[in-house]
Amino acid sequence: MDDSMNSHRDEEAPLVVSDGKKTNSSLKNHTRDVHILSSSFLLIFLAYGAAQNLQSTVNTAQDLGTTTLGILYVSFTFFSLFASTTVRMLGSSKNALILGSTGYWLYVAANLIPSWYSMVPAALYLGFCASIIWVGEGTYLTSTARSHAKDYQLHEGTIIGSFNGVFFGYFASHQFVGNLISLALLKDGEEGTTSGTTLLFVVFLGFLTLGSILLCFLNKRDNEGLDLLTPKASPSFCESVFFLWDLVVAPLLDKRMLLIIPLIAYSGLQQAFVWAEFTKEIVKPALGVSGVGGSMALYGVFGAISSLVAGRFTSGLSSITLITASGAFVQLVVLLWILLGYSASSGFLGYVYPLLMAAMLGVGDSVFNTQLNALLGILFKNDTEGAFAQLKVWQSASIAVVFFLYPHITLQAMIIIMIAALILAVVCFLFLTLHLEKAFSSSRSLS
Repeated sequence: MDDSMNSHRDEEAPLVVSDGKKTNSSLKNHTRDVHILSSSFLLIFLAYGAAQNLQSTVNTAQDLGTTTLGILYVSFTFFSLFASTTVRMLGSSKNALILGSTGYWLYVAANLIPSWYSMVPAALYLGFCASIIWVGEGTYLTSTARSHAKDYQLHEGTIIGSFNGVFFGYFASHQFVGNLISLALLKDGEEGTTSGTTLLFVVFLGFLTLGSILLCFLNKRDNEGLDLLTPKASPSFCESVFFLWDLVVAPLLDKRMLLIIPLIAYSGLQQAFVWAEFTKEIVKPALGVSGVGGSMALYGVFGAISSLVAGRFTSGLSSITLITASGAFVQLVVLLWILLGYSASSGFLGYVYPLLMAAMLGVGDSVFNTQLNALLGILFKNDTEGAFAQLKVWQSASIAVVFFLYPHITLQAMIIIMIAALILAVVCFLFLTLHLEKAFSSSRSLS
């Protein structure tokens, strides 16, 4: 209860104007790192995201593409359990980011010679790399925001929200840029040809290389709290096992994390739904194969705009609650629309409806990304890496379930599952925020 009240007291602290003692160069260093990190992820994921979207049409033999994606996210889930430990062992989140980028490069390269012998090992390695790059990203971005807030005596919750808004604004743009590149280099129906896909994946490797190089220009940050949480030198085997067990299980013993997990799991579920079900069952019948790229580009544009707006208005728990509830409402509208009222139509509306749904789903996805990262950064100051590791454990597990499940389940059944998951997630999230609000109000009245 004390940790909850302290965290809430910090995020409700008034915004204090900078005393002007810091130099402009110091200010630029913090924001510079945010833009370098964001640009790097944009380059890496515009290549990987577009390659992922093409798996079901490029690598169709024995369902190689979709099966390896399922393997990838199972690997992602497993390694996320130990990601916080790995990041600490690497010494800094910057090192984790650089190492993590290599997995995306290898996976896209494996698509040049697609087979079970190339794709499966690449997918397994990418699962490991994805776990550490995302824990590294959450840790690095939160550390940067805290440094910026401390140096300029600014409201920490506001800066964390703003930096996450900028990052996910860049990140959401990868769907737009990557799918436009796919549209430009692949003609409709050419996804399965060697000449078309080879050029596309070579171009993607170029973007991945640039993104990885950019990460090398990040400043290392010394205030990540790694020293306090790293085991002593040369621990015994038993000490190492207990330390690892504590890192994996300890976050699950926190009631706040337990109440956030349903929303985390739903955020992964809705992402996989867009990639696997929505594009196949809603977009492709109405717009054709080429329309998939266009709808995902629109998904990315609205996601980028929403991330920037959500980040701008994030200032603490109250704003996070309102923004998250709004994103959940938008996605609920789309799900109910598909379940109860949508049917493929011809003419102008037949093109507009899938694109409108894609835009609304992009808004909801960006809201969940920005607000979950901001919330974890605010509430879990003493174990930032562990909190972000839990984020990726539950997200990737949900994604893996969808990839393995969707060939065997109807669209209507999937929608019903998602609606139930969304309602559960929102109820748990609101219970958490009301509990924290009550704790804060009690502490304020006692003082």
